[in-house]
Amino acid sequence: QVQLVESGGGLVQAGGSLRLSCAASGRTFSSYGMGWFRQAPGKEREFVASISGSGRSIYYADSVKGRFTISRDNAKNTVYLQMNSLKPEDTAVYYCAGTRTVVAGTFLGEYDYWGQGTRVTVSS
Repeated sequence: QVQLVESGGGLVQAGGSLRLSCAASGRTFSSYGMGWFRQAPGKEREFVASISGSGRSIYYADSVKGRFTISRDNAKNTVYLQMNSLKPEDTAVYYCAGTRTVVAGTFLGEYDYWGQGTRVTVSS
């Protein structure tokens, strides 16, 4: 079992930056792949980025490549999403998720645990 709590969302102007954090419970955090997903109003939840338990495998959605960086600190049971050069289309609720698979993939169905989400609003 793992519980996830996101934080760091807020209001930012286009071109600005935010750093999201996801704090996880449990002693086996390093065995979970972690992902970030987002959901804008009226739209389906979509993949943003993921990182394997070891941190050696990382995936990004094409829409955020070069702007977002996912990382994790297993000693702190925390995964991060650094978001730079934010655009209005990045506005969404961002969710942290965990998977028990060996490598964190890009599909929602692979993830077993979800946080409550943190809202990101990018103004133009």
